[in-house]
Amino acid sequence: MPEVVHINSPRTDPLDTHLIDALADGDSSTRLKAALAVGTRPDPALVDALVARCAIEPDFYVRDMLTWALTRLPSDSTVPRLRTQLRSERAQARSQALHTLSKIGDARAWPAITRSLLRDSDDEVARSAWRAAVVLVPEGQEQDLAEELALQLGRGDREVQLSLSRALVTLGEEVEPMLRTAMGSDDAKVCAHAIATVRLLRDPDAGFELAVDEAKRIVALGGERETGTAC
Repeated sequence: MPEVVHINSPRTDPLDTHLIDALADGDSSTRLKAALAVGTRPDPALVDALVARCAIEPDFYVRDMLTWALTRLPSDSTVPRLRTQLRSERAQARSQALHTLSKIGDARAWPAITRSLLRDSDDEVARSAWRAAVVLVPEGQEQDLAEELALQLGRGDREVQLSLSRALVTLGEEVEPMLRTAMGSDDAKVCAHAIATVRLLRDPDAGFELAVDEAKRIVALGGERETGTAC
């Protein structure tokens, strides 16, 4: 059963009602067109409807359009509502809110990027949190964030690991000491991921798949002469 969307605005004009209904239509193309319409003619009265729909929308392209529509609205309206979603029990609500906050880029969202989100047991939430964190981190706190993200090295499948590596690489040279430490880990998966991330840091255009495969080869051989690391 779809969740009930409550609109806090007193406006009830026919256009708003039509769009709210269209956002919940059973046809994904109708929902996509509705999200496009909202973004084309931004109306703060529809913020709650957009945020609520993000939490349950099953179609990737519609979710992406919902996020775009939210970025078109004043951040004073969107950021507080999105921050509230970060405490939702629904993983998609947390993930999509994080994704949208990263696109809005408002620094006021930073305090809501908690360690629990960065370590969220749901991979999609964690990946969204990593991406949002490197966008929103205040100047001077990059090292603390790098140390926190490095604790996740070795987590998940290649897609999850690529997301973490990209986030770490975005932080630049701040991550090198953490990666060097991780390259000495007794956990072969952590070690290989750290090596692959170092290679990506040195050459951002390098393919992650090749970097991972090369890292696994290095681990299997017992280390890398170039770095003096033994995994």
